[in-house]
Amino acid sequence: MDSISSTSRSSKSRNASSVAYRPIIGVVMCENSIDNNPALTVHEKYLDAIFHANGLPVALPHELATKEGAIDSVLSRLDGIFLTGSPSNIEPHLYGEEGVEELADPGRDKLSMALIKATLAQGIPLFAACRGMQELVVATGGSLFRKVQEQPGYMDHREDTTLPHDRQYDLVHPVTVIPGGLLSELLPGYQHFQVNSLHGQGANRLGAELTVEAVAPDNLVEAVSIRQHPFALGVQWHPEWHSMTDPVSKKLFDAFISACRQYHHRQQMP
Repeated sequence: MDSISSTSRSSKSRNASSVAYRPIIGVVMCENSIDNNPALTVHEKYLDAIFHANGLPVALPHELATKEGAIDSVLSRLDGIFLTGSPSNIEPHLYGEEGVEELADPGRDKLSMALIKATLAQGIPLFAACRGMQELVVATGGSLFRKVQEQPGYMDHREDTTLPHDRQYDLVHPVTVIPGGLLSELLPGYQHFQVNSLHGQGANRLGAELTVEAVAPDNLVEAVSIRQHPFALGVQWHPEWHSMTDPVSKKLFDAFISACRQYHHRQQMP
């Protein structure tokens, strides 16, 4: 009996430890300028969303992409990667187009592309929002509409800049979830729901690895995944903005952190 009780207690202890573990999530930053000094920044909303889902965010400098072996070394200490949104756009040469991108952030491009390829290869959970989803599209061989609002048949997905800043993140249009995908698994009972919309660019052509998970009323792709991966999901909206009050946003961050926790424990197994 003592042996059985001991085994039972040990099992309960392991289960409690599994739930209590707070995964460490690498978060990409954006190039910025503060007092005319170069800076890397990340909006606090992204970090708060990870904290509230019981994860621990760690900001990742762009310089990681320039040092040999640095990304693999960092990823060996992380349980997941979160790709944030940004005012900047991906440089067009990365998806086979010519021209100059005025709102470029080449340091972020380089880091994000390298992180995506490494996380996909190693099975590390990945969650991407807005620009982050576009990075996932480009890194897997897809392309973007550089100005969605100028494409025939598509609506204007940009925010109304005449509104107060907080109101620009209001839920403004529905998305339709594709049955049988990852998003439908994570959001049972949510075939349609409202999202915010603050992007001028969007997914055009997808690479073979990506699966469409949701679309807007104009059929613009609003979410993608890689189904052969433990958790690789990109959404075109900003779930971090209402991560404490919007049920869909909360479910997505909870699912991401749960996948990161599971990844960590798989790595600990002998």
